[in-house]
Amino acid sequence: MDITFLGGPGPQRGVGVVAPFDFALDRELWRWVPDDVSLHVTRTPYVPVEVSLDLARLVSEHETLGEAVRTLITVAPEVVAYACTSGSFVGGLAGERAMCEAMVRAGTVPAVTTSGALLEALRELGVRRIALVTPYTMSVTRSLEAYVAQAGVTVAGCAYMGLTRHIWKVPYRDVADMARRAVRRPGTAQALFISCTNLPTYDVIPQLEAELRIPVISANQVTMWAALRRLGTRAVGPYQALTDPAARSGPVLPGVPEVPDVPRAPEVPDAPE
Repeated sequence: MDITFLGGPGPQRGVGVVAPFDFALDRELWRWVPDDVSLHVTRTPYVPVEVSLDLARLVSEHETLGEAVRTLITVAPEVVAYACTSGSFVGGLAGERAMCEAMVRAGTVPAVTTSGALLEALRELGVRRIALVTPYTMSVTRSLEAYVAQAGVTVAGCAYMGLTRHIWKVPYRDVADMARRAVRRPGTAQALFISCTNLPTYDVIPQLEAELRIPVISANQVTMWAALRRLGTRAVGPYQALTDPAARSGPVLPGVPEVPDVPRAPEVPDAPE
């Protein structure tokens, strides 16, 4: 059979992804990616530490990031994304900026992190008051609250699960229940953020947006959205306000100032348990 007419596979553009060693949702990341883009995923080295602020610091060390990015550059991605929320907010705004700089130095391509992408998404949606859902312990959740506060974003509600392992096993129904707890009073939050790249969210986002009547964004969603944006292409997320403008209830909120550029700031201190 003559198959020369096929001409070979179509050209692909690459997104390099650095994920923590325990990341288990590769398939979810792919759901936001258009057909002409490939993901190249690598993981940080294993460390015997449960999900905590200590783990967040270990999986975001600059040397670790540099080594991971250098392994990805061999397949020539056009952008590199660090897919971990806690690892990118644990050092505050200045720490997140330094992580991006370390990745750019290692790979000479644009770099994004999940927590940086979160602030970029809030700017896109014109949001300054958010509700949070996290699978974390109290101390890790408080560190996220401190991070967004540094950017001038108010936390209007919060619910956390207190998990230290196996976060990828949380079912959608539990995510939805936590979202309802975080958004108890209608009108107080302009959007809901579901944190942690190991927490499944793709299918629950449009359902929650329809129920809560506010944009719902998640860690994996904002990471892929921001990375693909740097390629000049759009993430695939039907009926999700961030990725599908037609799903938004209205225009960007008038009179809402932009989230400021990242200032130099001290590290976020550990919050008490």
